[in-house]
Amino acid sequence: MSALHIKKGASKHSAYNLRPTFSDIDERHTLAALVENEPGVLARVIGLFAGRGYNIESLTVAEVDHTGHLSRITIVTTGTPQVIEQIKAQLGRIVPVHEVHDLTVEGASVERELAMLKVVGDGDKRVEALRLADIFRANVVDSTLGSFVFEITGAPDKIDAFAELMRPLGLAEIARTGVAALLRGE
Repeated sequence: MSALHIKKGASKHSAYNLRPTFSDIDERHTLAALVENEPGVLARVIGLFAGRGYNIESLTVAEVDHTGHLSRITIVTTGTPQVIEQIKAQLGRIVPVHEVHDLTVEGASVERELAMLKVVGDGDKRVEALRLADIFRANVVDSTLGSFVFEITGAPDKIDAFAELMRPLGLAEIARTGVAALLRGE
């Protein structure tokens, strides 16, 4: 009997799907984990990412249930679909983790971030910075004769756009909180 020289998945007449179903394209995902608020939990979660070479683009942590001592960790990361699934599975296996949700997959979500930007300048640059801040609905939270500190809240893309416009006007410093996100609806 002769061997068939058909490449794996090449035949459209096969009863089996032999083509690889995984993607090698990196995707951005927002993960939310409900964890025990106890020492070392955040270190274990971060260690999971660091130990496997996964990158964290944004990280926010806060206690959300004072009586139940629960905190919510919101992580924005990128990876292939297989990497994201692996991250979720490994997060779920850490003992103090109660729930892990992939907000990117589970439905429409709302993402917001807070940033403060210090802009140093005078004359026309100050006027232009105030005009742009008004357009972006940024608030002036500190003002001196030589600088402003703006507070802006919104989607990460909005903050990126505002920062880029402030750069030529004298952006000296920026502080960002990281993404906070919730699923929309019920």
